Amino acid sequence: MAIWKDPTPAKAEPSRFDAPAPAPVNEAPQAAPAPTPIRAVETTARESVIAADLTIEGKIEGAGHVRIAGKFKGDVKVQGNLTIDQGAKVAGGVAANKVTLAGELDGNIDSAQQVELLQSGVINGDLKAGSLTVAAGSRIRGHIECGWDKDGKSASKTESGNAA
Repeated sequence: MAIWKDPTPAKAEPSRFDAPAPAPVNEAPQAAPAPTPIRAVETTARESVIAADLTIEGKIEGAGHVRIAGKFKGDVKVQGNLTIDQGAKVAGGVAANKVTLAGELDGNIDSAQQVELLQSGVINGDLKAGSLTVAAGSRIRGHIECGWDKDGKSASKTESGNAA
């Protein structure tokens, strides 16, 4: 028993001996509906932040960007950018595409394409980078190698900066 009334009459089910109904001649074939466009997936890397009131000990590895505003003890190896904010302190080795340093780093920058040492930045350790930008007022204590590729050949990039 149906609760609603079906407006279309029920069709009789064909038996296995009935021939299939012929296709209508005058009807044009129906076009498939156009697919909905798919949005491009964003490929920008996300940034992870260690807040100013945090102290963390461990190891950071990954493919995104990292910003440290607090204190971190351990190695940082990212395939993105590393930013050490003013007032932040990192004790450990660093490897990243680009390192921007406004805080203090006690450790080596092992491999970076670009290092930017801002006015309040301090590095206590060795530095190997493709290019180095040094702002007046920043401090460096350690051995610096810039403008060399991994094979020890001179890179075509230029280095600029002032050390105070």
